[in-house]
Amino acid sequence: MSNTVMGLLQRKLKEHEESHIEALAGGAVNDYAAYRELCGFIRGLQTAQLEIGDLVRKLKVNDDD
Repeated sequence: MSNTVMGLLQRKLKEHEESHIEALAGGAVNDYAAYRELCGFIRGLQTAQLEIGDLVRKLKVNDDD
């Protein structure tokens, strides 16, 4: 069950990341401060996805034991 929840969470975070990347590429930022904020948000989403991926792998190893 936890892997399913984690997978859903990862997919949702990926959707948000892709949406923000599209906005960035589409010129949705008006100034450098907005650009930095959006880049930081994308970086945070990527970090969260990596942490969730690590947790899923650890849970899988523990389930195998």
